[in-house]
Amino acid sequence: MALIVQKYGGTSVGSVERIQAVAQRVYKTVKAGNSLVVVVSAMGKTTDGLVKLANAISTNPNRREMDMLLSTGEQVTIALVSMALQELGQPAISMTGAQVGIVTEAEHTRARILHIETDRLLRHINAGKVVIVAGFQGISNGGEMEITTLGRGGSDTSAVAMAAAIGANYCEIYTDVPGILTTDPRLVPEAQLMGEITCDEMLELASLGAKVLHPRAVEIARNYGVPLVVRSSWTDEPGTWVTTAKPQGRSLVNLEIALPVDDVEFDTDQAKVALLRVPDKPGVAARLFGEICRQNVDVDLIIQSIHESNSNDIAFTVSTPILKRAEAVAAAIAPALRNQPNSDEAEVMIEQNIAKVSIAGAGMIGRPGVAAKMFATLAEVGVNIQMISTSEVKVSCVVAAAECDRAIVALREAFDLEEVKNKTQNTPYRNSEINTPLSSLPVRGVALDMNQARLAIRQVPDRPGMAARLFGLLARHNISVDMIIQSQRCRVVDGIARRDIAFTVAQMDGENAQQRLSQIAPELGWGEVVLDSAIAKVSIVGAAMVGQPGIAAKMFAALAENQINIQMIATSEIKISCVVAQEQGVQALQVIHAAFDLAGSEKFVVPA
Repeated sequence: MALIVQKYGGTSVGSVERIQAVAQRVYKTVKAGNSLVVVVSAMGKTTDGLVKLANAISTNPNRREMDMLLSTGEQVTIALVSMALQELGQPAISMTGAQVGIVTEAEHTRARILHIETDRLLRHINAGKVVIVAGFQGISNGGEMEITTLGRGGSDTSAVAMAAAIGANYCEIYTDVPGILTTDPRLVPEAQLMGEITCDEMLELASLGAKVLHPRAVEIARNYGVPLVVRSSWTDEPGTWVTTAKPQGRSLVNLEIALPVDDVEFDTDQAKVALLRVPDKPGVAARLFGEICRQNVDVDLIIQSIHESNSNDIAFTVSTPILKRAEAVAAAIAPALRNQPNSDEAEVMIEQNIAKVSIAGAGMIGRPGVAAKMFATLAEVGVNIQMISTSEVKVSCVVAAAECDRAIVALREAFDLEEVKNKTQNTPYRNSEINTPLSSLPVRGVALDMNQARLAIRQVPDRPGMAARLFGLLARHNISVDMIIQSQRCRVVDGIARRDIAFTVAQMDGENAQQRLSQIAPELGWGEVVLDSAIAKVSIVGAAMVGQPGIAAKMFAALAENQINIQMIATSEIKISCVVAQEQGVQALQVIHAAFDLAGSEKFVVPA
């Protein structure tokens, strides 16, 4: 039949009764003729209890000793699950991460998997045993053989990596929800179950705070073509399939630290339309993009920068053939956005001869150095960045069209990529290789991240190398950046053209980032570095949004109708994100979810 990897989370094995229920499910799967590897987490809140013990002993526990401590949680579970299976008459053996051959970096508390030595594992499978593996842990490469842990979501990562290493037919993730829902059911009880979702969509949702799957696990599934299904531990419902493209023939050596970028894409058929100094109040983006939708103008990137005084800049890119139509829409609506007639508000700025250059790949997640490397590479060849757009699988920069070829050559060399076909037209989200029929709904899910902070750097000199210096510094201090917005307004101060740059980071990194950047601001000629932790980011995700100009307008209108002001906007092909005030974050998620008719007729109750 099939070779299957199953993973059970902490709540699924949280008691003796639940462990016995898991054993029954595993036994039933084996009796159907399948071979099985089972990856388990620590029971219930065991890991939280161990962390509490450590903090009671030390205010700053040694990271090596934390790995020694936390790795014991899973060892309890694997032994008990193995015993439960043996009681049912099913041969089983428990194995720690080290015993099963999960070899990692020597990076305590957040190691990445290098490879998995599968010989011992496969011997036990071939002997008819179910192998119960401790998730979340491995052993370091080299002679030291240190116990390591993989960080948050490590059991998901262990399971999908194991499935890739042994060539499993699929990997089942069992959890306390019936699958992947359109949003957090704790905030919207009417959230609906999705039958399937693409890896790229899931990467975005997972990274935006959807806790069903960890982004690293989805990254491995995407890179190695592992079919994933998320199911409930309590029912036999079919769950949600996470569909993957055909595997790219990647080596299983350096499994999690292989090339983070697998493609450079470009589009030279682009132009930019910007409205400068539009009023900073609810409804402005909704009016602009509502009219764009009515005129059937398809936009690509959309950015709204941080406010200055009482105004923002909004910019978007379009393909060159429809520039005149886009310009006409912007010019027609600009007077309606002005507080005073004949003022300099809502000035329309058009820029042609631009190109969008992007790096793409699932290996960017949690690696702050990837975007910084892109910016540094462009700076080294004298390419200035005019716009930046980021997502979990892509970083895009708008540059002068004349500099596009130079940028592509430099990026391909920097990321060690072979030559590929030219992509001179808009590069849509590539789901053509996915065999599973995809939903026609343009928006698949809505996510809310309440754990971000925004930093704004005023008056950054507008020249090559500034973004590289800024984000390179953050990368060296292991600070990951999410949204990045560069203002469209360019002011001349002391004879130097300057722009503002704003970006979001995890709240826990906010003060550290502000301190680091403030220290070098005088040296690099930057202005003030401002931190705002009272923000929320709400996002919509969907592969079918491409080519549908009304999607952004509907999102912005839902916020405007509820008097929720948009502070920042950033988009990619499959995601639109808005920063709003933190106190309005939950309401923003709820009204957007309702606007796209994602709610079902039944309410979902999250199990205790």
